[in-house]
Amino acid sequence: MKISLNWMRTFGVFGVFGGLILFTGDMLLYYHPINLDLKQNMGNASDIRIITSGISALFATWFYMLGLIQVYYAFMPAKPFFRNGVLISFGSILIAYGIVHAAFIAIAATAKLATEHNLNINEAVLLSQKTNELLRFFVYPMFGVLSVLFISQVWKRKTLYPRWIIFFFPLILFLIEDIVTRYLPGNIWIIIKGGYLNLILVIFFSASTIALWNIKKSDNINQ
Repeated sequence: MKISLNWMRTFGVFGVFGGLILFTGDMLLYYHPINLDLKQNMGNASDIRIITSGISALFATWFYMLGLIQVYYAFMPAKPFFRNGVLISFGSILIAYGIVHAAFIAIAATAKLATEHNLNINEAVLLSQKTNELLRFFVYPMFGVLSVLFISQVWKRKTLYPRWIIFFFPLILFLIEDIVTRYLPGNIWIIIKGGYLNLILVIFFSASTIALWNIKKSDNINQ
């Protein structure tokens, strides 16, 4: 399969778009200029915000998967086991992003009903929240596999990526979430905290595109 350098860069931009779309979906559910209670904000969200947020998961997943093509080609110099392992594990995670977000609409809809009928929000969303957490549970092992494959191959210079891309790999950003969000002011906190998981992918795909921007044609592996 052949790919031009311009398309390799473009696929990274698609990944960035995917993150921005789903980040917007997060904000449609969570954002409020004053209130910092995410469940209450979902309960007060309008129908159109909840519906639009759910639809965003579909388009974001499509763009995320296009972005993954850039990562795949960056791993072309690596052995097939590592290249395909990154493709499968990263792809599974990106698909899960869309599924988990779409499933989160059940929490938002339940929170809205609880708010409208003066019910306890925490009790009302409990079942939907447990289901969502269980979905996330299946993602963590894949995240671990991806981290080992990605970081080890980049560190050994078996890919087209420079080593500094490791600092922008989602695992690193995921682990420092509390440090990043701890001292943020309220209105900024809800933006960063509410959309953090998608923001780290925006950062990763941006860094990936920058890292591959100046590769030479001789470095572009066609197989």
